[in-house]
Amino acid sequence: MPPVRRRMAAALLLVPLLTGCFASPGGTAYDATGGSGVGGGGRLRVAMAFPPAERFSPYGADATLLSRLGVTEGLTRLDGNGSASPALAESWTQEGPRDWVFTLREAQFQDGADVTPKAVANALNRAAHADPVPAALSGVKLTAEAAGKRRVRFTTSTDYPALPLTLSSPSLAILSPKAYGKKGNPDPAGTATGPFTLARSTGTARATLKRFDDYWGGLAHASGLDVRFIADGTARTNALRTGEADIAEAVPVSQAATLDKPAVREVPTARTTGLFLNTRSGPFADPKVRAAVREATQPGVFARGVYEGHADPGQGVFGPALSWATGDHPAPAGRASAARVKDTSITLGTYDNRPELPEAAQVVQQQLKKAGFTVKLQVREYSRLEADALAGKFDAIVAARNTMLDTGDPVSYLASDFTCEGSYNLAGLCDKAVDRAVAKADSQADIAERHTASLAAQTAIMRTDAVVPLVHQRIIHGVGTSVRGVELDPYERTLIGPGTHR
Repeated sequence: MPPVRRRMAAALLLVPLLTGCFASPGGTAYDATGGSGVGGGGRLRVAMAFPPAERFSPYGADATLLSRLGVTEGLTRLDGNGSASPALAESWTQEGPRDWVFTLREAQFQDGADVTPKAVANALNRAAHADPVPAALSGVKLTAEAAGKRRVRFTTSTDYPALPLTLSSPSLAILSPKAYGKKGNPDPAGTATGPFTLARSTGTARATLKRFDDYWGGLAHASGLDVRFIADGTARTNALRTGEADIAEAVPVSQAATLDKPAVREVPTARTTGLFLNTRSGPFADPKVRAAVREATQPGVFARGVYEGHADPGQGVFGPALSWATGDHPAPAGRASAARVKDTSITLGTYDNRPELPEAAQVVQQQLKKAGFTVKLQVREYSRLEADALAGKFDAIVAARNTMLDTGDPVSYLASDFTCEGSYNLAGLCDKAVDRAVAKADSQADIAERHTASLAAQTAIMRTDAVVPLVHQRIIHGVGTSVRGVELDPYERTLIGPGTHR
Protein backbone atom coordinates (compact mmCIF):
# COMPACT_ATOMS: atom_id res chain seq x y z
CA MET A 1 0.00 0.00 0.00
CA PRO A 2 1.35 3.47 -0.77
CA PRO A 3 2.09 5.68 2.24
CA VAL A 4 -1.13 6.93 3.75
CA ARG A 5 -2.08 10.55 3.22
CA ARG A 6 -3.43 12.39 6.22
CA ARG A 7 -6.34 14.63 5.36
CA MET A 8 -7.82 15.77 8.62
CA ALA A 9 -8.62 19.45 9.02
CA ALA A 10 -6.77 21.26 11.80
CA ALA A 11 -10.05 21.86 13.59
CA LEU A 12 -10.76 18.13 13.68
CA LEU A 13 -8.11 17.07 16.14
CA LEU A 14 -7.66 14.98 19.22
CA VAL A 15 -8.74 16.06 22.67
CA PRO A 16 -6.50 14.41 25.27
CA LEU A 17 -7.64 14.50 28.85
CA LEU A 18 -5.32 16.79 30.79
CA THR A 19 -4.80 16.42 34.51
CA GLY A 20 -3.02 18.84 36.80
CA CYS A 21 -2.18 21.42 34.16
CA PHE A 22 -3.72 24.53 32.70
CA ALA A 23 -3.78 26.09 29.25
CA SER A 24 -2.09 29.45 28.95
CA PRO A 25 -3.47 32.06 26.53
CA GLY A 26 -0.78 31.00 24.07
CA GLY A 27 -1.88 27.38 24.28
CA THR A 28 1.03 25.99 26.34
CA ALA A 29 0.20 23.65 29.21
CA TYR A 30 1.93 24.69 32.43
CA ASP A 31 2.51 23.00 35.74
CA ALA A 32 -0.25 23.94 38.14
CA THR A 33 2.30 25.82 40.25
CA GLY A 34 2.52 28.45 37.52
CA GLY A 35 5.44 30.41 36.17
CA SER A 36 6.14 32.90 33.41
CA GLY A 37 9.22 33.97 31.52
CA VAL A 38 10.43 37.19 33.20
CA GLY A 39 14.20 36.71 33.20
CA GLY A 40 16.67 36.88 36.05
CA GLY A 41 16.47 33.28 37.28
CA GLY A 42 19.34 30.91 37.94
CA ARG A 43 20.32 27.84 35.98
CA LEU A 44 18.21 24.71 36.06
CA ARG A 45 19.71 21.25 36.48
CA VAL A 46 17.78 18.69 34.47
CA ALA A 47 18.10 14.88 34.40
CA MET A 48 16.81 13.44 31.11
CA ALA A 49 16.07 9.79 30.40
CA PHE A 50 17.19 9.54 26.78
CA PRO A 51 20.64 10.65 25.60
CA PRO A 52 20.99 12.00 22.07
CA ALA A 53 20.99 9.08 19.66
CA GLU A 54 21.79 10.95 16.44
CA ARG A 55 24.00 13.86 17.49
CA PHE A 56 20.93 16.03 18.14
CA SER A 57 19.58 15.66 14.61
CA PRO A 58 16.02 17.02 14.46
CA TYR A 59 15.06 14.43 11.87
CA GLY A 60 14.94 11.43 14.20
CA ALA A 61 14.41 10.47 17.83
CA ASP A 62 16.38 13.49 19.08
CA ALA A 63 13.71 15.89 17.76
CA THR A 64 11.56 15.57 20.87
CA LEU A 65 14.62 15.83 23.11
CA LEU A 66 15.40 19.20 21.55
CA SER A 67 11.82 20.42 21.88
CA ARG A 68 11.54 19.22 25.51
CA LEU A 69 14.61 21.26 26.38
CA GLY A 70 13.25 24.40 24.72
CA VAL A 71 15.83 24.48 21.92
CA THR A 72 13.72 24.05 18.81
CA GLU A 73 10.25 24.96 17.66
CA GLY A 74 8.19 24.87 14.50
CA LEU A 75 5.70 27.07 12.75
CA THR A 76 2.89 25.73 14.93
CA ARG A 77 2.53 23.88 18.22
CA LEU A 78 -0.12 21.68 19.79
CA ASP A 79 -2.35 23.35 22.34
CA GLY A 80 -4.02 21.68 25.32
CA ASN A 81 -6.79 20.34 23.11
CA GLY A 82 -4.43 18.86 20.55
CA SER A 83 -5.14 21.55 17.95
CA ALA A 84 -2.56 23.55 16.00
CA SER A 85 -1.83 26.96 17.51
CA PRO A 86 0.64 29.71 16.52
CA ALA A 87 4.36 29.41 17.17
CA LEU A 88 6.80 30.90 14.63
CA ALA A 89 3.79 31.43 12.40
CA GLU A 90 1.27 33.98 13.63
CA SER A 91 -1.50 32.78 11.34
CA TRP A 92 -2.25 30.76 8.24
CA THR A 93 -4.88 30.44 5.55
CA GLN A 94 -5.78 27.70 3.11
CA GLU A 95 -5.98 29.12 -0.39
CA GLY A 96 -6.85 25.86 -2.09
CA PRO A 97 -6.99 22.13 -1.40
CA ARG A 98 -3.22 21.92 -1.88
CA ASP A 99 -2.07 25.47 -1.10
CA TRP A 100 -1.46 27.19 2.24
CA VAL A 101 0.07 30.53 3.15
CA PHE A 102 1.63 31.01 6.59
CA THR A 103 2.39 34.47 7.96
CA LEU A 104 5.53 34.58 10.10
CA ARG A 105 6.00 36.53 13.31
CA GLU A 106 9.10 38.68 13.74
CA ALA A 107 11.75 36.42 15.25
CA GLN A 108 15.45 35.71 15.18
CA PHE A 109 17.54 32.59 14.97
CA GLN A 110 20.01 31.97 17.76
CA ASP A 111 22.87 32.88 15.41
CA GLY A 112 21.42 36.40 15.04
CA ALA A 113 19.88 35.96 11.59
CA ASP A 114 16.26 36.95 11.03
CA VAL A 115 13.60 34.29 10.57
CA THR A 116 12.66 35.02 6.97
CA PRO A 117 10.30 33.27 4.52
CA LYS A 118 13.33 32.15 2.52
CA ALA A 119 14.95 30.59 5.61
CA VAL A 120 11.72 28.85 6.64
CA ALA A 121 11.18 27.49 3.13
CA ASN A 122 14.77 26.24 3.08
CA ALA A 123 14.36 24.44 6.42
CA LEU A 124 11.17 22.64 5.43
CA ASN A 125 12.30 21.79 1.91
CA ARG A 126 15.42 20.25 3.48
CA ALA A 127 13.24 18.17 5.81
CA ALA A 128 11.02 17.08 2.94
CA HIS A 129 14.06 15.76 1.05
CA ALA A 130 15.86 14.20 4.03
CA ASP A 131 16.78 10.52 3.85
CA PRO A 132 14.98 9.05 5.64
CA VAL A 133 12.20 11.61 5.62
CA PRO A 134 10.93 12.64 9.09
CA ALA A 135 7.98 10.52 10.20
CA ALA A 136 5.68 13.55 10.21
CA LEU A 137 6.09 13.85 6.44
CA SER A 138 5.77 10.16 5.66
CA GLY A 139 3.47 9.98 2.64
CA VAL A 140 3.37 13.77 2.24
CA LYS A 141 5.07 15.51 -0.69
CA LEU A 142 5.61 19.10 0.32
CA THR A 143 7.27 22.14 -1.23
CA ALA A 144 7.74 25.56 0.34
CA GLU A 145 8.63 28.94 -1.12
CA ALA A 146 8.84 32.54 0.03
CA ALA A 147 5.67 34.44 -0.89
CA GLY A 148 6.36 37.96 0.38
CA LYS A 149 8.01 39.81 3.22
CA ARG A 150 6.58 37.59 5.98
CA ARG A 151 4.70 34.92 4.06
CA VAL A 152 5.57 31.34 3.13
CA ARG A 153 3.56 29.32 0.63
CA PHE A 154 3.25 25.54 0.98
CA THR A 155 2.07 23.27 -1.79
CA THR A 156 1.28 19.59 -1.32
CA SER A 157 0.92 17.00 -4.06
CA THR A 158 -2.53 16.00 -2.78
CA ASP A 159 -5.34 17.61 -0.79
CA TYR A 160 -3.97 18.05 2.70
CA PRO A 161 -6.02 20.14 5.16
CA ALA A 162 -4.06 18.83 8.19
CA LEU A 163 -0.87 20.73 7.29
CA PRO A 164 -0.97 23.16 10.28
CA LEU A 165 -1.06 20.18 12.61
CA THR A 166 1.77 18.39 10.83
CA LEU A 167 3.99 21.46 11.00
CA SER A 168 3.85 21.29 14.81
CA SER A 169 5.98 18.13 14.74
CA PRO A 170 9.32 18.49 16.57
CA SER A 171 11.02 16.90 13.55
CA LEU A 172 9.98 19.91 11.44
CA ALA A 173 11.76 22.49 13.58
CA ILE A 174 12.88 25.65 11.80
CA LEU A 175 16.66 26.14 11.77
CA SER A 176 18.92 28.85 10.38
CA PRO A 177 20.53 28.28 6.95
CA LYS A 178 23.84 27.90 8.82
CA ALA A 179 22.56 24.63 10.30
CA TYR A 180 22.68 22.88 6.95
CA GLY A 181 25.98 21.65 5.60
CA LYS A 182 26.58 19.98 2.30
CA LYS A 183 26.11 16.51 3.80
CA GLY A 184 24.50 14.93 6.82
CA ASN A 185 21.81 16.10 9.18
CA PRO A 186 21.47 19.74 10.26
CA ASP A 187 23.19 20.98 13.41
CA PRO A 188 20.75 22.72 15.82
CA ALA A 189 23.50 24.10 18.07
CA GLY A 190 23.09 27.87 17.98
CA THR A 191 20.84 27.78 14.92
CA ALA A 192 17.35 27.18 16.36
CA THR A 193 14.73 29.67 17.61
CA GLY A 194 13.72 28.41 21.08
CA PRO A 195 14.29 30.12 24.44
CA PHE A 196 17.44 28.04 25.06
CA THR A 197 20.37 27.41 22.76
CA LEU A 198 22.54 24.30 22.74
CA ALA A 199 25.97 25.61 23.69
CA ARG A 200 27.94 22.44 24.34
CA SER A 201 27.50 18.68 24.62
CA THR A 202 29.75 15.96 25.94
CA GLY A 203 28.90 12.88 23.91
CA THR A 204 25.80 11.28 25.35
CA ALA A 205 26.49 12.27 28.96
CA ARG A 206 25.90 16.01 29.36
CA ALA A 207 24.76 19.13 27.56
CA THR A 208 24.97 22.79 28.45
CA LEU A 209 22.29 25.21 27.28
CA LYS A 210 22.29 28.96 27.64
CA ARG A 211 19.41 31.39 27.52
CA PHE A 212 18.65 32.93 24.13
CA ASP A 213 18.14 36.57 25.10
CA ASP A 214 16.46 37.55 21.80
CA TYR A 215 13.75 34.89 21.96
CA TRP A 216 10.58 36.21 20.34
CA GLY A 217 8.42 34.93 23.21
CA GLY A 218 10.23 36.97 25.85
CA LEU A 219 13.24 36.44 28.05
CA ALA A 220 13.26 33.01 29.66
CA HIS A 221 13.32 33.10 33.42
CA ALA A 222 16.11 30.53 33.82
CA SER A 223 19.55 31.69 32.70
CA GLY A 224 20.38 28.26 31.28
CA LEU A 225 20.15 24.51 31.65
CA ASP A 226 22.72 21.98 32.83
CA VAL A 227 21.52 18.68 31.43
CA ARG A 228 22.62 15.19 32.37
CA PHE A 229 21.45 12.16 30.44
CA ILE A 230 20.85 9.39 32.96
CA ALA A 231 19.34 6.24 31.50
CA ASP A 232 19.03 4.53 34.89
CA GLY A 233 15.72 5.61 36.43
CA THR A 234 16.79 5.09 40.03
CA ALA A 235 19.90 7.19 39.50
CA ARG A 236 17.80 9.86 37.79
CA THR A 237 15.40 9.98 40.75
CA ASN A 238 18.29 10.02 43.24
CA ALA A 239 19.70 13.06 41.46
CA LEU A 240 16.48 14.92 42.28
CA ARG A 241 16.20 13.58 45.81
CA THR A 242 19.79 14.53 46.70
CA GLY A 243 19.51 18.01 45.19
CA GLU A 244 21.79 17.33 42.21
CA ALA A 245 18.90 17.93 39.82
CA ASP A 246 15.93 20.29 39.88
CA ILE A 247 13.89 18.24 37.42
CA ALA A 248 14.02 14.50 36.75
CA GLU A 249 12.25 13.33 33.63
CA ALA A 250 10.27 10.07 33.66
CA VAL A 251 10.61 8.93 37.27
CA PRO A 252 10.11 5.15 37.55
CA VAL A 253 6.89 4.17 39.28
CA SER A 254 8.97 2.17 41.74
CA GLN A 255 10.71 5.39 42.77
CA ALA A 256 7.70 7.71 42.95
CA ALA A 257 6.99 6.80 46.58
CA THR A 258 10.52 7.83 47.57
CA LEU A 259 9.78 11.44 46.61
CA ASP A 260 7.83 13.92 48.65
CA LYS A 261 4.30 14.16 47.28
CA PRO A 262 4.68 17.80 46.12
CA ALA A 263 7.62 16.72 43.94
CA VAL A 264 5.57 14.22 41.94
CA ARG A 265 3.85 15.35 38.74
CA GLU A 266 1.77 12.60 37.11
CA VAL A 267 0.43 13.18 33.62
CA PRO A 268 -1.85 10.90 31.59
CA THR A 269 -0.28 10.35 28.20
CA ALA A 270 -1.02 8.80 24.84
CA ARG A 271 1.84 6.34 25.42
CA THR A 272 1.12 2.62 25.22
CA THR A 273 3.56 -0.09 26.27
CA GLY A 274 3.16 -3.16 24.09
CA LEU A 275 4.71 -6.48 23.19
CA PHE A 276 5.49 -6.39 19.46
CA LEU A 277 5.91 -9.76 17.75
CA ASN A 278 8.09 -10.19 14.66
CA THR A 279 5.61 -11.30 12.00
CA ARG A 280 8.18 -11.43 9.20
CA SER A 281 10.40 -14.28 10.37
CA GLY A 282 10.94 -16.71 13.19
CA PRO A 283 8.27 -18.40 15.32
CA PHE A 284 5.88 -15.44 15.25
CA ALA A 285 5.49 -15.51 11.50
CA ASP A 286 2.89 -18.18 12.40
CA PRO A 287 -0.38 -16.51 13.54
CA LYS A 288 -1.15 -19.50 15.79
CA VAL A 289 2.10 -19.01 17.71
CA ARG A 290 1.30 -15.29 18.08
CA ALA A 291 -2.10 -16.32 19.43
CA ALA A 292 -0.36 -18.45 22.05
CA VAL A 293 1.47 -15.32 23.24
CA ARG A 294 -1.76 -13.35 23.38
CA GLU A 295 -3.40 -16.02 25.54
CA ALA A 296 -0.37 -16.25 27.83
CA THR A 297 -0.11 -12.51 28.45
CA GLN A 298 -2.26 -10.86 31.14
CA PRO A 299 -2.26 -7.02 30.80
CA GLY A 300 -3.81 -6.47 34.23
CA VAL A 301 -0.73 -7.93 35.89
CA PHE A 302 1.44 -5.20 34.35
CA ALA A 303 -0.80 -2.29 35.39
CA ARG A 304 -1.14 -3.49 38.99
CA GLY A 305 2.33 -4.90 39.47
CA VAL A 306 4.99 -3.39 37.24
CA TYR A 307 3.36 0.06 37.07
CA GLU A 308 1.93 -0.03 40.63
CA GLY A 309 -1.37 1.46 39.55
CA HIS A 310 0.21 4.33 37.58
CA ALA A 311 -1.14 2.91 34.32
CA ASP A 312 -4.26 1.35 32.84
CA PRO A 313 -4.42 -2.23 31.51
CA GLY A 314 -3.80 -2.42 27.79
CA GLN A 315 -6.92 -2.83 25.67
CA GLY A 316 -5.80 -1.59 22.26
CA VAL A 317 -3.16 0.54 20.64
CA PHE A 318 -5.04 3.70 21.70
CA GLY A 319 -5.42 4.45 25.40
CA PRO A 320 -7.86 6.31 27.68
CA ALA A 321 -5.88 9.57 27.54
CA LEU A 322 -7.66 9.99 24.19
CA SER A 323 -11.32 10.63 24.98
CA TRP A 324 -12.60 9.18 21.71
CA ALA A 325 -10.78 5.89 22.36
CA THR A 326 -12.35 5.18 25.76
CA GLY A 327 -14.88 2.43 26.31
CA ASP A 328 -14.88 -1.31 25.95
CA HIS A 329 -12.75 -2.99 23.33
CA PRO A 330 -14.31 -6.39 22.56
CA ALA A 331 -12.07 -9.14 21.28
CA PRO A 332 -11.97 -8.99 17.48
CA ALA A 333 -13.53 -11.86 15.57
CA GLY A 334 -11.46 -14.06 13.30
CA ARG A 335 -8.34 -14.39 15.41
CA ALA A 336 -6.19 -17.48 14.95
CA SER A 337 -6.51 -20.25 17.49
CA ALA A 338 -3.49 -20.71 19.74
CA ALA A 339 -0.89 -23.32 18.91
CA ARG A 340 0.53 -25.63 21.54
CA VAL A 341 4.05 -24.49 22.24
CA LYS A 342 6.89 -26.59 23.61
CA ASP A 343 10.51 -25.43 23.94
CA THR A 344 10.13 -22.76 21.26
CA SER A 345 13.15 -20.46 21.59
CA ILE A 346 12.73 -16.71 21.12
CA THR A 347 14.81 -13.59 21.72
CA LEU A 348 13.00 -10.79 23.53
CA GLY A 349 14.44 -7.26 23.49
CA THR A 350 13.72 -4.08 25.38
CA TYR A 351 15.50 -0.93 26.56
CA ASP A 352 16.25 0.52 29.97
CA ASN A 353 15.73 4.26 29.33
CA ARG A 354 12.18 3.71 30.56
CA PRO A 355 12.89 1.74 33.72
CA GLU A 356 9.59 -0.12 33.84
CA LEU A 357 10.30 -1.79 30.51
CA PRO A 358 12.96 -4.27 31.69
CA GLU A 359 10.67 -5.31 34.55
CA ALA A 360 7.74 -5.62 32.16
CA ALA A 361 9.92 -7.72 29.85
CA GLN A 362 10.85 -9.98 32.75
CA VAL A 363 7.16 -10.54 33.50
CA VAL A 364 6.57 -11.30 29.81
CA GLN A 365 9.48 -13.73 29.97
CA GLN A 366 7.90 -15.51 32.94
CA GLN A 367 4.46 -15.65 31.35
CA LEU A 368 5.80 -17.03 28.06
CA LYS A 369 7.97 -19.56 29.86
CA LYS A 370 4.84 -20.98 31.47
CA ALA A 371 3.29 -21.19 28.01
CA GLY A 372 6.16 -23.33 26.69
CA PHE A 373 8.58 -20.76 25.27
CA THR A 374 12.27 -20.52 26.01
CA VAL A 375 12.98 -16.80 26.24
CA LYS A 376 16.34 -15.07 26.01
CA LEU A 377 16.01 -11.48 27.23
CA GLN A 378 18.28 -8.69 25.97
CA VAL A 379 18.16 -5.25 27.60
CA ARG A 380 19.99 -2.37 25.91
CA GLU A 381 20.06 1.40 25.88
CA TYR A 382 17.52 2.60 23.30
CA SER A 383 20.00 4.05 20.83
CA ARG A 384 21.68 0.61 20.64
CA LEU A 385 18.38 -1.22 20.20
CA GLU A 386 16.32 0.74 17.67
CA ALA A 387 18.12 -0.21 14.45
CA ASP A 388 18.17 -3.92 15.27
CA ALA A 389 14.53 -3.83 16.36
CA LEU A 390 13.39 -2.23 13.11
CA ALA A 391 15.55 -4.66 11.14
CA GLY A 392 13.69 -7.60 12.68
CA LYS A 393 16.66 -8.99 14.61
CA PHE A 394 14.48 -9.79 17.64
CA ASP A 395 11.54 -12.18 17.81
CA ALA A 396 9.72 -9.81 20.13
CA ILE A 397 10.14 -6.32 21.55
CA VAL A 398 8.69 -4.69 24.65
CA ALA A 399 8.46 -1.01 23.76
CA ALA A 400 6.61 2.15 24.76
CA ARG A 401 5.15 4.32 22.02
CA ASN A 402 3.41 7.68 22.25
CA THR A 403 0.76 7.08 19.63
CA MET A 404 0.21 10.79 18.98
CA LEU A 405 3.80 12.02 19.14
CA ASP A 406 4.65 12.63 15.50
CA THR A 407 1.60 14.51 14.19
CA GLY A 408 -1.31 14.15 16.61
CA ASP A 409 -3.28 12.28 13.95
CA PRO A 410 -4.24 8.66 14.78
CA VAL A 411 -4.13 7.66 11.12
CA SER A 412 -0.51 8.72 10.66
CA TYR A 413 0.44 6.62 13.69
CA LEU A 414 -1.40 3.59 12.36
CA ALA A 415 0.22 4.00 8.95
CA SER A 416 3.71 4.39 10.40
CA ASP A 417 3.55 1.51 12.85
CA PHE A 418 1.33 -1.15 11.29
CA THR A 419 1.12 -0.91 7.50
CA CYS A 420 3.30 -2.66 4.93
CA GLU A 421 5.25 0.50 4.15
CA GLY A 422 5.28 1.87 7.70
CA SER A 423 8.48 3.59 8.76
CA TYR A 424 8.33 2.45 12.43
CA ASN A 425 6.85 -1.01 12.06
CA LEU A 426 8.39 -2.91 15.00
CA ALA A 427 6.23 -5.97 14.31
CA GLY A 428 7.07 -5.97 10.59
CA LEU A 429 3.33 -6.30 9.99
CA CYS A 430 2.14 -6.45 6.39
CA ASP A 431 -1.53 -7.39 6.32
CA LYS A 432 -3.90 -6.45 3.49
CA ALA A 433 -6.91 -6.11 5.78
CA VAL A 434 -4.99 -3.74 8.07
CA ASP A 435 -3.78 -1.65 5.15
CA ARG A 436 -7.34 -1.38 3.81
CA ALA A 437 -8.67 -0.36 7.22
CA VAL A 438 -5.99 2.32 7.64
CA ALA A 439 -6.65 3.63 4.13
CA LYS A 440 -10.38 3.82 4.90
CA ALA A 441 -9.65 5.76 8.09
CA ASP A 442 -7.50 8.16 6.09
CA SER A 443 -10.35 8.79 3.69
CA GLN A 444 -12.57 10.19 6.45
CA ALA A 445 -12.66 13.96 6.94
CA ASP A 446 -15.43 14.09 9.54
CA ILE A 447 -13.88 13.82 12.99
CA ALA A 448 -16.35 11.30 14.41
CA GLU A 449 -16.13 9.12 11.32
CA ARG A 450 -12.33 9.37 11.31
CA HIS A 451 -12.11 8.28 14.93
CA THR A 452 -14.59 5.45 14.35
CA ALA A 453 -12.59 4.28 11.34
CA SER A 454 -9.34 4.49 13.34
CA LEU A 455 -10.86 2.26 16.00
CA ALA A 456 -11.95 -0.15 13.26
CA ALA A 457 -8.35 -0.18 12.02
CA GLN A 458 -7.24 -0.86 15.59
CA THR A 459 -9.55 -3.89 15.60
CA ALA A 460 -7.97 -5.13 12.36
CA ILE A 461 -4.52 -4.78 13.93
CA MET A 462 -5.55 -6.59 17.10
CA ARG A 463 -6.94 -9.43 14.98
CA THR A 464 -3.42 -10.17 13.71
CA ASP A 465 -1.95 -10.54 17.23
CA ALA A 466 1.12 -8.65 15.97
CA VAL A 467 1.02 -6.53 19.12
CA VAL A 468 -0.19 -7.30 22.63
CA PRO A 469 -0.98 -3.99 24.45
CA LEU A 470 0.29 -4.26 28.01
CA VAL A 471 -0.51 -0.88 29.59
CA HIS A 472 -1.52 2.66 28.76
CA GLN A 473 0.94 4.81 30.66
CA ARG A 474 0.88 7.84 32.85
CA ILE A 475 4.24 9.57 32.98
CA ILE A 476 5.72 10.79 36.26
CA HIS A 477 8.14 13.70 36.39
CA GLY A 478 10.08 14.59 39.52
CA VAL A 479 10.10 18.34 40.12
CA GLY A 480 11.90 20.12 42.95
CA THR A 481 9.56 21.96 45.28
CA SER A 482 11.18 25.30 44.40
CA VAL A 483 10.68 24.81 40.65
CA ARG A 484 7.80 26.49 38.83
CA GLY A 485 6.46 26.45 35.31
CA VAL A 486 7.31 22.91 34.19
CA GLU A 487 5.29 22.16 31.05
CA LEU A 488 3.19 19.02 31.49
CA ASP A 489 2.39 17.64 28.08
CA PRO A 490 0.40 14.46 27.33
CA TYR A 491 2.05 14.41 23.91
CA GLU A 492 5.51 14.53 25.60
CA ARG A 493 6.83 17.22 23.27
CA THR A 494 7.59 19.86 25.87
CA LEU A 495 9.01 19.98 29.40
CA ILE A 496 11.19 23.09 29.84
CA GLY A 497 9.91 26.41 28.56
CA PRO A 498 10.49 30.14 29.05
CA GLY A 499 8.41 30.09 32.22
CA THR A 500 10.31 27.24 33.90
CA HIS A 501 12.43 28.46 36.81
CA ARG A 502 13.36 28.05 40.45
